[in-house]
Amino acid sequence: MTAPNPVVSVHEIADPDAMHALGVRLGRVLRAGDLVILTGPLGAGKTTLTRGIGEGLGVRGPVQSPTFVLARTHPSLVGGAPLVHVDAYRLADAGELDDLDLDFERSVVVAEWGAGLVDTRGSWLELVIERPLGDAAPAGDTEAEDIDWSEAPVEARRVTITGTGPRWAEETL
Repeated sequence: MTAPNPVVSVHEIADPDAMHALGVRLGRVLRAGDLVILTGPLGAGKTTLTRGIGEGLGVRGPVQSPTFVLARTHPSLVGGAPLVHVDAYRLADAGELDDLDLDFERSVVVAEWGAGLVDTRGSWLELVIERPLGDAAPAGDTEAEDIDWSEAPVEARRVTITGTGPRWAEETL
């Protein structure tokens, strides 16, 4: 049986506050077992979005980029599902992701750079963040996802959300 056709929505995001707010809205509809795959260039706002998701879920923060630890778990403060925030950039394949022993069933898993690694599940959300061509993180910034947006030019983003599988067949995104 094939999964239902993907549900797609497109959001124009004016600034970091709007990216965070989109994350909060998503966090309020996510539940244990949900997988969110984030795709976008360095500095696109993946971690800002994930901070919003964490706020919407009511998890303990701060939500920071998991670049150096590969995965961080943020327990719920409100009796809901924990947030597992994964940076899959340095993972070679889905087998290495399995080695992290993540609790996909009882957590909300957000995987930055996870396209192609974790999309073998029955249902998932993929968010593709685009920013205007030629934009880059501030010079000398080695951790672009954690940049101080107040010091960087504010550029609009486009976020395309694709929900695939039975979990997202009826959900409004």
